[in-house]
Amino acid sequence: MAVAEYKKISSMLLGILFASGMTTQALAKAQFNPALLERQGSDRPRVDLSAFEEDAQQPGIYHVDVVVNRQDQETRDIAFMLKADTDGKKRLWPCLSEDDLIRYGVRVDGFPALNTAAKCVDLNAIPDADAQLIFSEQRLILSIPQAAMTNQARGYVPPEKWDEGISAFWLNYSFSGANYYAKKPGARDSDNQYLNVRPSLNIGPWRLRNYTTWSRSSHGDSHWDTIYTFLQRDIVALKSQLTLGESSSPSDIYDSVSFRGVQLASDDEMLPDSLKGYAPVVRGIARTNAQVIIRQNGYIIYQSYVAPGAFTISDMYPTGGSGDLYITIKEADGTEQHMVVPFASVPVLQREGRMKYSLTSGTYRSYQNNNSEHTFFTQGTGIWGLPYGFTIYGGTQLSSRYQSVVGGLGKNLGMLGALSLDMTQSWGKPKDEGRQQGQSWRVRYSKNFVDTGTNFAIAGYRYSTRGFYTLNEVMDSWYNSDEDYGLWQERRRNRAEMTLSQNLWQGAGALTFSLIGEDYWNNSRQMRSVSVGYNNSWEGISYSVNYSYNRNSYKQDIGFDEHSGRVYDKDQILAFSINIPLERWLSNTWASYSINTQRHGDTSQTVGLNGTALADNNLNWSVQESRTNHGEGSGGNLNADYQATYGEVNAGYAWDKNSRRVSYGIKGAAMLHEDGITLSQPLGETVALVKAPGVSSTRVINQTGVKTDFRGYTVVPYMSAYRRNEIALDPETLADNVELEQTTRSVVPTRGAVVRADFSGRVGQRVMVKLTRPNGLPVPFGATVTPEGEGSSYSSIVGDDGEVYLSGLQESGTLGVSWGNTADSQCRASYRITSDGSPGLQKVAAECR
Repeated sequence: MAVAEYKKISSMLLGILFASGMTTQALAKAQFNPALLERQGSDRPRVDLSAFEEDAQQPGIYHVDVVVNRQDQETRDIAFMLKADTDGKKRLWPCLSEDDLIRYGVRVDGFPALNTAAKCVDLNAIPDADAQLIFSEQRLILSIPQAAMTNQARGYVPPEKWDEGISAFWLNYSFSGANYYAKKPGARDSDNQYLNVRPSLNIGPWRLRNYTTWSRSSHGDSHWDTIYTFLQRDIVALKSQLTLGESSSPSDIYDSVSFRGVQLASDDEMLPDSLKGYAPVVRGIARTNAQVIIRQNGYIIYQSYVAPGAFTISDMYPTGGSGDLYITIKEADGTEQHMVVPFASVPVLQREGRMKYSLTSGTYRSYQNNNSEHTFFTQGTGIWGLPYGFTIYGGTQLSSRYQSVVGGLGKNLGMLGALSLDMTQSWGKPKDEGRQQGQSWRVRYSKNFVDTGTNFAIAGYRYSTRGFYTLNEVMDSWYNSDEDYGLWQERRRNRAEMTLSQNLWQGAGALTFSLIGEDYWNNSRQMRSVSVGYNNSWEGISYSVNYSYNRNSYKQDIGFDEHSGRVYDKDQILAFSINIPLERWLSNTWASYSINTQRHGDTSQTVGLNGTALADNNLNWSVQESRTNHGEGSGGNLNADYQATYGEVNAGYAWDKNSRRVSYGIKGAAMLHEDGITLSQPLGETVALVKAPGVSSTRVINQTGVKTDFRGYTVVPYMSAYRRNEIALDPETLADNVELEQTTRSVVPTRGAVVRADFSGRVGQRVMVKLTRPNGLPVPFGATVTPEGEGSSYSSIVGDDGEVYLSGLQESGTLGVSWGNTADSQCRASYRITSDGSPGLQKVAAECR
């Protein structure tokens, strides 16, 4: 009942304000008459409402989202002042400095009036610039002509907005295990457990990372392994990452190499998405202020406005494939220009002017972690995007036992596709052999046939001479044990791979085809793998048919092949699968069926149900039953996974005619920060700590199972580095005694950072307070009421009959009331809430003295 009365009062107040606004608009330069709000014959004091004349809001500091030309910039406190616009109407204007405009991408050097040390610059110095405060949304909309903006790439976030985060220590953990119960005579029960821990420490821009594992088997064997330990930080000026310790080199040109040492390498994540990957530069000439529209495969992928004269567009988002770009230039007089820019890409291509590099130096790390050898090596690579669709790349590897150089060229061939070609020359000294040298050629090609919807890619690797070795092959020959000596000797001579995808007509699905072939030096073994697939969906039902042919080899304990100690095997598999949603009968549930048949006649069929449950869909479950021929019988499994605020647990049970298996697992993270310890789900590389004191059990939107803990803290496990991330708390899950000033925060973390997202909440009673003066008259309409005490920094406005809505009040306290600047227009009121225990709106009367 109290809430309904409050809504009625709020509606009356809004109606009065709206009517007064309409009166202001109807009469030119009419003043707001506070007497309209007073009852007939009332002698109570009148509040100063001059700030609401002409529909203006009160000047002051507001926490707003800043949007420049439809691009979100930041969220912060900005001072606003009343100022007349070109029509003479007063409204709020932001106080922005020259530095603010520079951060927003305004070309201030073109407007001398902006080059001032004044705290607030005059936006009117930029012709046609405007600033609008949408008060109800707390959004500041800045409209700046494109000619006054610098040529910043779309999605660009200035480095000064990047947040290195707070200092923190956290531990990711994952424990799993299984117990096997044998039914077959002579077989024994067994069990095993596995644990991995990833401790991390952040101090300023530095990130210390470690990855350690432990495993135990039923035989009693257990051991610890350290996968890596390294210290890393970003070098903003170089758009690079500096790594000290154990890591792996990039695989852009050479195969990735594990090392213990130091590495400085380009980090593409520091670039906006519109500058990552490869896209051609589009150049043209506009006769007037024109609109440029770029289409690919029938879709608009870019749209912008340019000034008269020559223009260059270099910030298109990479499309990941190929297809000619169709450019339309719409002039101001309605005429159009059209041109075509051919486009295709292979992985090595870079945008014009882009330089990507890596420098690595240290000792080689064998996959066996054998510390008996410490061979030092240095590796350097570089890729440089040139005009006209060319890219050159190269690199070198140097050590006492191995040296190599590589050089290559990539080219966007337009309608003919994209091609890259490189050659590597190596000199190496494998264990127990003389010095070897050789060459390896590699070619990669890609082409998209737009008219038929066909995407074709082929990559061929040919090791043209017997003496060619990679750095990994030479180093492993020295590091590995004698029983593995034959493995590294089996070196590829030729490798060819091809992929083809074909979209059929609308609703008919798609076909895929892939082929991989390899042969080797030192033996006659060959490997072939072919796969063909078809997939489609209809009315939510998805289905696929796949065929694969594999000719591989495996190691044999006895009867070794005379060439390599391996024998050959081949298999063919034909598979069909279908998934059917059961939303009509069971929400968030799917039925599945699959059948696989192999070359030797082995056939298996599986039918299952799987789905999600609970309000946040944080419980995943599945039930499957399978059956095979040739006497194998039937089997099945049950699995469940629950994502909670403090971690994730899973359990499973599987059976067949020979055994039973029970599996279990738990994973999560614990973070130590300046405000205490917060438990969470497993954490990714870059995370955010939500701090909302007192706001417990509140869900984070778009994060399954992530809620604030009993103190109001939680960790959002995945953030995108160097990009603006929105973190939002769900107001529908707030407790009845909690209100948030804002439910959304924007953060821009650096790689590996723990950024803090602070949410200011008011925890306490929601109260409708009726304020009266000692003479019995209500406090004037429009008076400002502020709760006194620690943490009370908000104000509310008195409505009709001296009533004001306040939230977050304690059971008792004092309110400061003001409706002017004199002592006679201010008072203080003490209150005490006598709650009946209901969580809704409370009513209190207080006298203001």
